[in-house]
Amino acid sequence: MTGRAAWDISGSQRHRGFHHADTRHLVPRLLSVMRIVVALVFFSHGISKFFGLPPFPMPMTLLLIAAGVLEVVGGGLLIVGLFTRPVAFVLSGMSAVAYFMAHAPQGPFPIANGGEAAVLYCFVFLYLSAAGGGAWSVDAGRARV
Repeated sequence: MTGRAAWDISGSQRHRGFHHADTRHLVPRLLSVMRIVVALVFFSHGISKFFGLPPFPMPMTLLLIAAGVLEVVGGGLLIVGLFTRPVAFVLSGMSAVAYFMAHAPQGPFPIANGGEAAVLYCFVFLYLSAAGGGAWSVDAGRARV
């Protein structure tokens, strides 16, 4: 090895005399943990709309009812990891629509227009639509059978 560190073709760094633990086996599990946590928070938006826990601050419109249905049904499916890829894709689109309809008209910057959550949901769901539900999902269980 030359220099301070050598890079193998996988892109991980190896240091002379120090061996990093191989954590690749954690990736599918951490993907599942991320999916579950994000889906629980997303699901809570629908619970707020329909059950007032916590109270939803706006009057319900037809568009908010549709969003609430997607939040409860889609969030529930993502919590258990069932149909993760198509559900996450739909929810990514819903989050993009929410951003551009409700937040972008108030200004171009998510930090200023209150759209940070919508942007984050959009891209996390887009990632899940490509990556799948991880090791702890109904989808993974169905694939093993």
